Amino acid sequence: MLEPQPLSLDFTADNRLSGFRLKRLEVFNWGTFDQRVWTLQLDGKNGLLTGDIGSGKSTLVDAITTLLVPAQRIAYNKAAGASSKERTLRSYVLGYYKSERSEVTGTAKPVSLRDPNSYSVILGVFHNAGYDQTITLAQVFWMKEAQGQPMRFFVAAERDLTITADFAHFGSDITQLRKKLRAAGAEIEDSFPKYGAWFRRRFGIDNEQALELFHQTVSMKSVGNLTDFVRSHMLEPFDVAPRIQALITHFDDLNRAHQAVLKTQRQVEMLTPLVENCDKHATLVIEVDDLRRNREALRGYFAALKLDLLGKRLIDLEQDWNRSDGQIKQLETRLQEQRIQVDELKQAISDNGGDRLERLGAEIKKKKRCAMRAEPKRNATRN
Repeated sequence: MLEPQPLSLDFTADNRLSGFRLKRLEVFNWGTFDQRVWTLQLDGKNGLLTGDIGSGKSTLVDAITTLLVPAQRIAYNKAAGASSKERTLRSYVLGYYKSERSEVTGTAKPVSLRDPNSYSVILGVFHNAGYDQTITLAQVFWMKEAQGQPMRFFVAAERDLTITADFAHFGSDITQLRKKLRAAGAEIEDSFPKYGAWFRRRFGIDNEQALELFHQTVSMKSVGNLTDFVRSHMLEPFDVAPRIQALITHFDDLNRAHQAVLKTQRQVEMLTPLVENCDKHATLVIEVDDLRRNREALRGYFAALKLDLLGKRLIDLEQDWNRSDGQIKQLETRLQEQRIQVDELKQAISDNGGDRLERLGAEIKKKKRCAMRAEPKRNATRN
C-alpha cells in the first residue's frame, strides 16, 4: 500500500488556481459514453461544454453530481429540463439510449448499450494548486441482479488515479478491484456518508448545505424568485413554528417564574418580623441556657469552696487535736507521777502507824451511825 504524501504547507505565490478545482473528469460505461474511457480535461480552469441535444452534456453534469451529492438528493437530467423519472442510475449504468415499442404488448421498452455483466466507473480528479494537493473521487457500479438496482462502492484517494491504470485489468470479480484499489492506497467505502465526510473534510466544506447548493446551481437554467432560491438553497433550513412555540412556552415559564418571585417577595415581607422575633427568641434561648448552665455550675463552685474551707477546718482541728493530745499526754504523765506519789505516801503512812488511824476512822464512823440510830429514841424519851 502506498503511503500518503506529506502535505506541503508552503502556499504558492500564484493563487489563481488555489482551492480544489476539477482537474479531470473520466467516465467509463456511463450513459451513452460506452466501451472506453471518456475524459473531460479542465486543468482547474473554467470550461464551456457545448453540443447538440442528446450529445451527453447532461450526462457528464450528472456524473459530477453523482460524485459529490448523495443519491437520494439527485434529480438526473435536470439540466435538460427533463422529468425526474426520465433518467435513473440504472439507465446510466446500462446505457439506455432509445425506446422500442413492442408490437405485441404495445408498451415501450428501453434499449441498453450494455448487458448486466458490465461495470461502470465515474472518476473526478481535483487539484489544489495553492498547496499542490490532489484528490481523486470515484464510484464503481455493477449489476448484481439483472432487474435490480445497480450496486456501487465509493473510492477516495489523496493522489491522481485514472480509470485505465487503476480500475481495469482486475478480472471479472469486483472484489479483486477493491483489493487492487486498497493496495494502491485508496479508501473504499460502501456508503456515501463516510465517503462524503472524507472529501468534505479535505475540501474544507463544513456544511452539507454547500453541496445542496452546488446540486441546485450546477444544472440551473433560470431563477424564478431569487429570494426564495436563497432562502431554500443558501440558508440553513429553519422551522419557525417550533421556535415560536418554544418562545411562547418560555414566556409562560418566565411569567410563572415572575409570579413566583412576587409571591416569594410578599412571603418574605410577611415573614421578616417573624424571622426577627425568631432570631431574638433564639438569642434569648442562648442567654437562658448560659444562665442555667452558670446556675448549675454554682453548686459545684460553692461545693468546691466549702470543700476548701472544710479542708482548712480539718487542718485546724487536727492541729487542735494534736495540741490537746499533747496536753492530755502531759497530764496523764503528771497523773501517773502523782499516783506514784500517793502510793508512796500511803506506804509511808502505813509504815508510820497509818493503819491505826484508819481503824479509828472506821470506829468513828460506826459510832456515828449508832448515834444517829439512837437519836430518835432519846427524843421520844424527852417528850
